[in-house]
Amino acid sequence: MDSQFLARMEQILALYALPYSEQYPVVCFDERPCFLIGDHVAGLEMKAGQVARQHYAYEKNGSCALLMAIEPRTAKRLALIFDQRTKREYALFMKALAGKYPQAEKIRVVQDSLNTHSISSFYETFSAEEAFSLSQRFEFYYTPKSASWLNMIEIEFAALSKQCLSRRIATKEELTREVLTIVKEREERAIKIDWQFSIESARNKLNRHYREVNAENAQYQKT
Repeated sequence: MDSQFLARMEQILALYALPYSEQYPVVCFDERPCFLIGDHVAGLEMKAGQVARQHYAYEKNGSCALLMAIEPRTAKRLALIFDQRTKREYALFMKALAGKYPQAEKIRVVQDSLNTHSISSFYETFSAEEAFSLSQRFEFYYTPKSASWLNMIEIEFAALSKQCLSRRIATKEELTREVLTIVKEREERAIKIDWQFSIESARNKLNRHYREVNAENAQYQKT
């Protein structure tokens, strides 16, 4: 953990600690690949004196991409499944996300620094006028490298994985149906995320890294 890591981490932790605001909603976004795998039952070679046997294998049917966002304070969710995850899909998702917050001054988005996660994606997908207008709807906060745990969307992905993403699902249509059903149910049940890790916690629990950046940070470690 270097100074850039600590700086980005504290910016995100400070953002999470802000009072809720309809004009400035805090949304956590990420994407993950989903591999489409079906079951395949094949017969095994028959031998004299033995009953016929079958072997359960799997067949790869390609992959698709789940792009998803959650507003932890309100339980609002948005999930879309695409054939791939390029700049175009990112731009289309962000346009859909902006549509969920028509009254917001700025949508504050926590995301990682993948090269597609940039307003340049808007300009490669939409006209300059539309791209600029869309870019003005957002304020981006980037997680440090190798710190996906700072993004609350990972908690939602873990829940989805337990319910359906860890199973074999053969088609994009089936995956879309299952994921969107679960996402809708969790939104209707208003399942929120109660984030507890704060700047104070970070400065204490990760104090060794803070001291490596600046020895004066020893003052934040509780005895």
